[in-house]
Amino acid sequence: MEEVKRDHGSYVESWREHIRVLAEEIGPRGSTTEGERRGSGYCGQVLNGLGLVPQIERFRSARSIYHPHLFAAVALLIAFIIYPLAGRVTACVAAIISFVALLSQLMELGLRDNLLRRLVPKGFSQNAVAKVEPSGKHKQDLILVGHVDSHRTPIIFSTKRWLLTYMIFTGVGFTTFSAQVVLYILGAVTQWGWIWPVSIASAVSAVLLVAMCVQADSTPFNRGANDNASGTGLVLAVAEQLRKEPLEHTRVWLVCSGCEEVQHYGATDFFRRHRADLHNPVSLVFDSIGCAGPAWLTKEGIVVPFYSDRDLVALAEKVAADQPELEARPTRIIGGNTEMADALRARVPAITLCGIGLNGRLPYWHQSGDTLDKIDPQVLARTYAFTWAFMQALDDRAAAGS
Repeated sequence: MEEVKRDHGSYVESWREHIRVLAEEIGPRGSTTEGERRGSGYCGQVLNGLGLVPQIERFRSARSIYHPHLFAAVALLIAFIIYPLAGRVTACVAAIISFVALLSQLMELGLRDNLLRRLVPKGFSQNAVAKVEPSGKHKQDLILVGHVDSHRTPIIFSTKRWLLTYMIFTGVGFTTFSAQVVLYILGAVTQWGWIWPVSIASAVSAVLLVAMCVQADSTPFNRGANDNASGTGLVLAVAEQLRKEPLEHTRVWLVCSGCEEVQHYGATDFFRRHRADLHNPVSLVFDSIGCAGPAWLTKEGIVVPFYSDRDLVALAEKVAADQPELEARPTRIIGGNTEMADALRARVPAITLCGIGLNGRLPYWHQSGDTLDKIDPQVLARTYAFTWAFMQALDDRAAAGS
């Protein structure tokens, strides 16, 4: 396919309008809430209006990202309390509780099913999904993903200093919780008297984690203009162009996902339902791309790391080099995940476009200031051009038989 530079102005205008409707007309879209349902309904209406056949796929999801960590912290505190009560018996019980809590928390951070997920309160959510067929021979599938829901506004995300404190606490908490497991196993065997007093450090970390989770879940949801009406809106805007200019060899799946903010239940449900239907798939995820960028992730994760597919990173580098005026660059997330991780877990090569600023921060991340007026039209224009060029490059690669 011959690469031609086009004026994407009308699609960028459509993109901004989608952001406006989601962030201003619909407003806060907390996971499993009525606001999220309305946001997904809007996506379905837009896709239907383009002549596509969207499906609204329902699933059950956790209501809060903080509940699993709250439950783990409470379990670690219970282990601390019972450890000294009856010698080796309660030491063994405390060691088992601590181990299960830590393992479950690690699995949660790695986006895997675990005991904590079985215990937390659940609600219903939905994905809006549609497909655009290629104009020629079908050689690959491209899954575009942008999540509909928005986050709460906890104090840990309110300022740069608080965010740094949260990042430090994440490392300290994981270290002390791991130490509690090791110490209690050792104590169950040796019954050394110094072990329980030393584990006070872990108990303090658990108390702080409880306080953090309770405070976070008491805050309102934000309007989520950047995170992530911008990502959802780009899926819808690209859908509009694809209806007029489908890719030649690439079938494109358009996924406006739910419940990303509670550890990606929507993306997990999509890949569980459709993985067997995908032919030579790759995934391109859009997250928080309205204020800075374009930039592509090379790495993300909270304790458990995920790395972008090397070939897709190389392709992004080539597109950026071919169009330096777009100012696209690599970046990474520290202390967060995108739905790229879900594609990778489903063995689908993936990469995320994520608007992290030159200062290494996501603008207005989980803050009440994440509103429409912060969206930068120049960023939208550059990001749309980069996205379309990247999609064309993917299609050209498929045509060449890569």
